[in-house]
Amino acid sequence: MDEIRVENEFAPLRTVVLARSEVMIPEAAADSPDARFLADDWADNPVGRDMRDGAPERQAAWERERERFREVLERHGVRVLRPRALTRPEKTAAGSDGYANFFARDPFFVVGDRVIEASMRFRHRRTEVLPMRDLLMEHVYPADCGYVAVPAPEIPEPDDPSLGRGPFLEGGDVLVLGDHVFVGYSGLASNLLGARWLAKYLEPLGYTVEPVRLHERILHLDCALGLVRDGLMVVCEEALLDGVPRVLREWERIPVDLDRATALAVNGLPIDPRTYVTDPRFEDVGERIRARGVEVEYVDFSITRSLGGSFRCSTQPLLRRS
Repeated sequence: MDEIRVENEFAPLRTVVLARSEVMIPEAAADSPDARFLADDWADNPVGRDMRDGAPERQAAWERERERFREVLERHGVRVLRPRALTRPEKTAAGSDGYANFFARDPFFVVGDRVIEASMRFRHRRTEVLPMRDLLMEHVYPADCGYVAVPAPEIPEPDDPSLGRGPFLEGGDVLVLGDHVFVGYSGLASNLLGARWLAKYLEPLGYTVEPVRLHERILHLDCALGLVRDGLMVVCEEALLDGVPRVLREWERIPVDLDRATALAVNGLPIDPRTYVTDPRFEDVGERIRARGVEVEYVDFSITRSLGGSFRCSTQPLLRRS
């Protein structure tokens, strides 16, 4: 029987879900103010068509990025699980809203021994959990753990730029540090109603849930704050509008500016307290981490990053414990 538990962001990673590479970006995204978190190179991706059809060579390169990352994880002893592909009916039902099966972090997350299906804000991501459910049935249902889902978001008015009041709660905004859970919110993904729901669920179990207000150019908290090991973090302080959370203020900081944060310099992945994965574009960050005694692995993730996420976004731990 699988064990399901996430103690924190840097405990040894033992079992992880690694995302597939499927997306159809809706045409409306090209002019949306919600695209402000994306770097300029996101325009290299086709809109209104599946990446596989609109840019097959780019699709193949994207899949190779994920494969190289999988090889690094497995070399360090991590068990890697992959979700299934989207079905034809799922793609058809999405219509002009588009669809996504490309970042495993956001559609569900794990806190302690609790698995929580998320509630996504962007229309093309609202059914992103569906290809994850076969894995959840196989590995979570038999396990000694809890399994719940955030309430489905309300259907907004067609001209509502907020996309409704949610609740929105996405895995990229949720960082776990023992019994302290941070939830980021910037207006692009999770919101305060989502954080309130999570507090309602977790606080009776002994957790503290702390909302963290983010800069409007930051999609998720893990794009502004990365916990490398106990006492060491990569952080964009400009993106944390109320400052570094109090429980982290004594930690050593490796600073990143806002432009680098939006390019995903913070979104590396600790495999354990001694090993960290990042992109060679951020070698300066990697070398500062290495100088603190942490081994750094580099994988080119340029296409993945052009879609708004990187290493943490591409993974969802099922087991991360000492």
